[in-house]
Amino acid sequence: MWTYQAPVADMLHLLTRVLDAPASWAAQPAFADLEADTAAEVLAQAGRFASEVLAPTNAVGDQQGCTWSSEGVTTPPGFRAAYRAFVDGGWPALACSPDAGGQGLPQVLNMALFEMLAAANHGWTMYPGLLHGAYEVVLHHGTPELKALYLDKLVSGDWLGTMCLTEPQAGSDLGLVRTQATVLAGEPANGAPVRVSGSKIFISGGDQDLTDNIVHLVLCRLAGAPAGTKGLSLALVPKVRPDGSRNGVVCDGIEHKMGIHGSATCQMRFDAADGWLIGEPHRGLAAMFLMMNAARLHVAMQGVGHLEAATQNAWRYAQERLQMRAAARPAEAAAGPGPDPIAWHPAMRRTLLTLQARTDGCRAIAYWCALLLDEAEHHPDAARRATAAGHVALLTPVAKSLFTELGHRSADEALQVWGGYGFVREYGIEQTVRDSRIAMIYEGTNEIQAVDLVQRKLLDDGGARARALMADLAAEAAACRAVPVLQPFAEALVQQLTLWEQALQALQASRTADPEHPLRAADDVLAGVGHALLAWAWARIARTAVQAALPAVPGARAADQWLQSATFGLQWLLPQAQVHWQRATQPALALPFLAA
Repeated sequence: MWTYQAPVADMLHLLTRVLDAPASWAAQPAFADLEADTAAEVLAQAGRFASEVLAPTNAVGDQQGCTWSSEGVTTPPGFRAAYRAFVDGGWPALACSPDAGGQGLPQVLNMALFEMLAAANHGWTMYPGLLHGAYEVVLHHGTPELKALYLDKLVSGDWLGTMCLTEPQAGSDLGLVRTQATVLAGEPANGAPVRVSGSKIFISGGDQDLTDNIVHLVLCRLAGAPAGTKGLSLALVPKVRPDGSRNGVVCDGIEHKMGIHGSATCQMRFDAADGWLIGEPHRGLAAMFLMMNAARLHVAMQGVGHLEAATQNAWRYAQERLQMRAAARPAEAAAGPGPDPIAWHPAMRRTLLTLQARTDGCRAIAYWCALLLDEAEHHPDAARRATAAGHVALLTPVAKSLFTELGHRSADEALQVWGGYGFVREYGIEQTVRDSRIAMIYEGTNEIQAVDLVQRKLLDDGGARARALMADLAAEAAACRAVPVLQPFAEALVQQLTLWEQALQALQASRTADPEHPLRAADDVLAGVGHALLAWAWARIARTAVQAALPAVPGARAADQWLQSATFGLQWLLPQAQVHWQRATQPALALPFLAA
């Protein structure tokens, strides 16, 4: 039987002990009054919602899914009640600005919240998953009139938002978008009324019965606009007009998918729908990037959520399932002929420790990225804000790809713990395998993320952003080097950073003579950078574990368990980086075209 219990104590350990979030908050006036106890209570309440309200809807959401009719989409039983509880609890407003009616809490708490939501019910989480991104777009690009109409409803969660990019002919290549917007009065400008016509596909939550209205953010093209992405604009198109009448927004159907059945993935048609330009004309993609980057980090947290759900369910089953006598037993085990828990057998110990090390490492990276996101917006020092923003820009494609790949891979490996039972629906892990797979595709495929990392984050500035991040990571190696027992962690991290620098130099050297080399190497470069970040995370976790004077978080794993997980990651998982770095630094490696 699949269950989920939010690991609040372990999350707090990483946040407050490993990453020292309270020190980061104290340096930012926006969060200077935030106490660790308050953050702990927020996460505890979020954990209760995820575990007690949302998780029980997971199986029914998968088994019954959404239904469509000409009247619209009906979500699975329990989804509406869970969403109402989510809104009543004030969760949509958690990280929104107090000036906009929000609670003004750090993004890192919002990221932790969405990790729990995704772990509890990925399909349901798709509905509020784009809400903060929609809020950011309206907050930063909306006119006062649009803010007055829509901002408070997005902050409260009374209305949900969508991101309407994809069209049948325009997937990753958004320059092919054909949806048209016609200005109704005056010149094209921010806030100008428009009429939008066109079709969009793969729109998460394009229609639903959770809210009375939906705020669609639609990528479109004005008449006479330049070709390609430089000619794209962004329009805000509501499902219901301000006067209460139904707009020309139609859901023509929903997709029948491999997973996340509880999420309505809609085919949308805009029939001369009324809306407004939001942001500058022909600069819609720049405005949309606020939402896209938020969505990519949201998807990254889905990966962490799947890692956690797979890990805790596999650990529990492996302790309960008795099979054969183990070749060796824990020292504290009672004598007996067997059979023993499968958790004692080497094959299962390796799987379980792999799951735990990945979960710890990815969660630490995720929370660090979220702390940097807060610093980029709120830190009083301009240089610190700029550095943090640069780090987040580089980390975003890595986090999205690394976490979602490991989330799916770990769910697949966890299924093996159940043996044949894992293939059976009632045990739940097969749903996690199916649900986790989509995260590697949407919000920019992991291959697109790799290209973005190499071309826009590593090479476009001559490697300056990458080297600034590497310098901060190297500081952890220096801290570990001062503790004898942590020497292996220091050496491993230095090695990863050295290999990263060598790969960067190889990309820079070959870029002119062989412009395809960065693209051939992109997937391996991203995997290598991901492993370098994991080396940093495991080193930091280990260093915290050996600091005996550091008070423990009540309910969190013991220090030796954290050290065990980090050491396993160092010894068993980090060596996998070598093949990626090797391929990334060899421009001559063949990648031939397939024969016609």
